[in-house]
Amino acid sequence: MPRTVLVINSGSSSIKYQLIDPVAGTPLANGVVERIGESDGVINHSDTHGNVEETTNIADHDDGLRLAFDMFSRDGGSLSDWNIVAVGHRVVHGGTVFSQPTIITDDVVRTVEKLSTLAPLHNPPNLLGIEVARRMLPDVPHVAVFDTAFFHTLPQAAKTYAIDSAVAEKHGIQRYGFHGTSHEYVSRRAAEFLGKPYDSINQIVLHLGNGASASAVQAGQAVDTTMGLTPLEGLVMGTRSGDIDPGALLHLLRVGGYSVDELDQLLNRQSGLKGLSGVNDFRALSELISQGDEQAKLTYDVYIHRLRKYVGAYMLEMGGVDVITFTAGVGENAPQVRADALAGLERLGIAVDSAANAERVKGPRMISTPDSAVAVLVVPTNEELAIALAAWDMV
Repeated sequence: MPRTVLVINSGSSSIKYQLIDPVAGTPLANGVVERIGESDGVINHSDTHGNVEETTNIADHDDGLRLAFDMFSRDGGSLSDWNIVAVGHRVVHGGTVFSQPTIITDDVVRTVEKLSTLAPLHNPPNLLGIEVARRMLPDVPHVAVFDTAFFHTLPQAAKTYAIDSAVAEKHGIQRYGFHGTSHEYVSRRAAEFLGKPYDSINQIVLHLGNGASASAVQAGQAVDTTMGLTPLEGLVMGTRSGDIDPGALLHLLRVGGYSVDELDQLLNRQSGLKGLSGVNDFRALSELISQGDEQAKLTYDVYIHRLRKYVGAYMLEMGGVDVITFTAGVGENAPQVRADALAGLERLGIAVDSAANAERVKGPRMISTPDSAVAVLVVPTNEELAIALAAWDMV
């Protein structure tokens, strides 16, 4: 058995995990524990011994991770047989403190806990997974990999909001950016695919999933991104609004009678594609459009409009772009989105090859025409592998 890294992504009611051989870059096992805290919890696990699914009471994160670990030894072996040398943990918010993967200590845990005010929906469950895993694997180094770390290079002009500077400093209000692990992984893979030095090209990365974000990567450094203080800003997403006039929120507070919690629910859970069309899955949205649903078509148009707006902004900001890359669930699997996002930009040196775009091929691929000055790519993201490699490098 090769040396392996266990990657854990702990959410409020689920734990996703993957065991990876970092040298070969291949997964050996993966699974998800869902509906933690409920009597009908579910664990799905796949490894070299096969696939298994169980429905059972999963009381808490202790219970969930124990069930996951039991899966690794269900055929009479033990977890130690899998030769785990490090555990990599996804942590959403590192604030201004953490700009690199970090070995987890008690001090690190306390600092991440303090940063929970900036990510109240994400950091606390991330910490639960860390706490449980450190207790269950006390002799293995644990490494925190932060979603915000890649964007610590943002220029002051890009990260600063135009509000009272004393208020901003007191409450840590600035652009932090998210999906950084994916943006860094994909931008590096794009440079490798093109055979160009990472620091020699300007890139726009479009991470389009249920959560969506764009980034501008200039000469190997992130210089802008659509998400801000929280993952709510920027592109239209599955259930999140993205950009909205802050005055609209004040209006809903004053006139609509909304509470802060109700606004949070509205913007994070009931907006975006779902808020406009009633569905947050692109396949369902496409089906509605094919049936002539005008509201679904408007939803799609709003989505594309916002996407094109940021592509144009980032091209101007960097003084030109060499490569535009689509990634994540929608970016990798929705050719119509890719085509519409870049339609009519030939005068800017961007031309998508319709046949190449329509092909469904695994792995990185080019979908621009041979004479397109800007390379357009589809590069599958792999955040788990990126976290595993970061943890491997640390130990």
